[in-house]
Amino acid sequence: MKNQEHRVGVAPMMDWTDRHCRFFHRQLTRRALLYTEMVVADAVIHGARERLLGFDDVEHPVALQLGGSDPAKLVEAARIGEAFGYDEINLNVGCPSDRVQSGTFGACLMKTPALVADCVAAMKASVKIPITVKCRIGVDDQDPEPALDTLADGVLAAGADALWVHARKAWLEGLSPKENRDIPPLDYPRVYRLKARKPNDFIGINGGIQSLAEASAHLAHVDGAMLGRAAYHTPGILTGVDTAFYGEA
Repeated sequence: MKNQEHRVGVAPMMDWTDRHCRFFHRQLTRRALLYTEMVVADAVIHGARERLLGFDDVEHPVALQLGGSDPAKLVEAARIGEAFGYDEINLNVGCPSDRVQSGTFGACLMKTPALVADCVAAMKASVKIPITVKCRIGVDDQDPEPALDTLADGVLAAGADALWVHARKAWLEGLSPKENRDIPPLDYPRVYRLKARKPNDFIGINGGIQSLAEASAHLAHVDGAMLGRAAYHTPGILTGVDTAFYGEA
């Protein structure tokens, strides 16, 4: 993945970034990378694929975010996503909800970085489109320094084309998914330090970015900035992306 190609993205958000939201966002920016809601690998394999995966060609570039921890199932789901025409497959290692944990995917995978690396390696060997990962800086009582470094080292060595980091911890018990987006403090410098360790790898940042000016400030330290709730609640923010970050009118 070229470091300049996907400088700005709109984060995958459950119940929000469906195909209708993405179509709307694409009217506002031609270049920002758009993401689906997370789709569980089992659902991709066994579910109503057109309903789950269908999208309009105008949405490109668009990435499919998968949830799962079984390399074989993720390979099958990634192949299906590639056949549907997605530009990228992203593995969710950041969602903290109880429902996600019960399926052993999402943020709880921060505790099993070797398994995440195995999942990435398996998908990389099976599809031609980029494989990326979205994670947290750590979970629960993990020290974010070794936790994030260990995960990053593993997935990047396994061939991940990019690592997007939500610059907060996730608490797997005691906080709701909504609270996990607000209560754990943001630690942007932690992500900057990771990028300093990984100068040749694409490291993107996510979490609490409210404006294009803030996104631009992050890009002095990392390769990509991902807008989340700001893009949903104030979508007009996206109208400035192509000019500010890609030099297009």
